[in-house]
Parts: sequence; C-alpha cells; structure tokens
Amino acid sequence: MSETTGAPAAPILVERRGAVVRVVLNRPDRLNSFNVEMHRALRAAMEEIAADESVRAVLLTGAGRGFCAGQDLADRAVAPGAARPDLGASVDTWYNPLIRLIRTMPKPIVCAVNGVAAGAGANIALACDIVLAARSASFVQAFAKIGLVPDSGGTWVLPRLVGEARARALALTAEPVKAERAEAWGMIWKVVDDAELEGEAMALAERFAAAPTHGLALIKRALFVSSTNTLDTQLDLERDLQREAGATPDYAEGVAAFVEKRKPNFTGRKG
Repeated sequence: MSETTGAPAAPILVERRGAVVRVVLNRPDRLNSFNVEMHRALRAAMEEIAADESVRAVLLTGAGRGFCAGQDLADRAVAPGAARPDLGASVDTWYNPLIRLIRTMPKPIVCAVNGVAAGAGANIALACDIVLAARSASFVQAFAKIGLVPDSGGTWVLPRLVGEARARALALTAEPVKAERAEAWGMIWKVVDDAELEGEAMALAERFAAAPTHGLALIKRALFVSSTNTLDTQLDLERDLQREAGATPDYAEGVAAFVEKRKPNFTGRKG
C-alpha cells in the first residue's frame, strides 16, 4: 500500500499475511510513542482482529529503531498555569482497554521488540503471549523518572514474571534491562540477533496460524487466571475447558493425524 506524497503517515500499519496479521506501531520519529491517534488506530485494529475468525495469529512490532517509548509526553505538555491533565482518565480510556484486548485476544500475539520498550511500551510488550527481543533491545519501567506509577498492567505482570524483589527494583530505579538479562530473568521468551528478529517472529506467528487456534485460546484463558485461582477452582476450569477443546474439529483432526501418521490440517474453528 503506497502513501500519498505529503500525507501524514498512518500511526499504525496493518498487513495481512495469510492467517497472520502483522501490526506495526508507526511513529518512528517519536520512537513509536503513543498519542491519541495511535491509540485509536491500534484499538480499532485489535478489535477487528479479535472479531475476525480468519485471523489466527498476530505479530506486533515497531517501526524504526525502537518498539515503543510509551506515552508521547509532548502530547501531554501543559502550559504554565493551565489545569493538569487527569492521567487516571487517560489510563482508563486508552491503556487499560488495550491491555485487556491483548490479554483476552482469542488467538496468540507474538511481540517482536526491535529496540527500546519503555514505560507503557514495555508493559504492552509484556502483555503479549510470547515476546521475542532483538539483542540490542531493552525494557525500561521509566515511570519513576517523572514521578508516575507503572501502568498498563506493569505492577501486575512484572512480579509474576521476575518476582517481587526484581519488580520492585525495576519500578523504583527505572533502570533498563537489556534483552539478554530479560531472557535470563524469564521476563521474555527469547533473544535473537537483530537481523533475525522479524523473520523468526513471523515464523513463530505462522506456526501458531497453522495450529488449533481455539485450543490455544483456551490455554490462554486457563493460564491468565491460574495465579489468582485456588487449585480446586483451577482444576474445575481445566475440566470445563478440556470438555470444550475436546468437542472441536481440531481435536478430532489432531487425533486422526496422529493415528494416520500425517501432518494435521487444523482449521481453528470452535465447532
């Protein structure tokens, strides 16, 4: 898709590759930091992807030299004497709905972090299902530098990924975590060389797109609530989700392919 000369660039780019949708944050001159236009475009794209049953996996990444620097502070500049913005309203209007969309997306989201992921940008990446990072990438809970609290799920996801001690230190010091350390700490899935990031992330998304999509969605549901459920509640949930998974065409196809010693042809359908 070509752009008209002189026209402003779209704040996100959406590209369909078979059953995979590649979503690119596209404000590279601002390190893909969020303004209202990018929020609106990304939410609309994610809502459309969630509703489209022909989409079976998502790849989220950033244009240029960074993934996302979080909120564009230039979009929040306050003139002397003017009323301060209600940041709680901003979180409630934009960031919280986006995190909920990502966490409840009924298909896998692969995030390819191609540079700095700071503030809300770090926590949006960590909300995705599988995070791959370029070797040059880093993750920064930058909020403390300007007197703010980690948002976009940061105070929820970080302790679960790296433990309370590390989460507390990362939030209070706002020190960057390089990709290799993030992998060693279990913050992300994998580090790859910069030149290989896009290809490896797309290959993973395509692998998911050929998988039993609805079964993957059920796995996401089970894991998402496991940390707050009792064992008995989780066992009951596993029973219920297994019942649902066992009634899908993909389960029947998986068993048939195993018995017949062939590659399965999954459709991702619920029934």
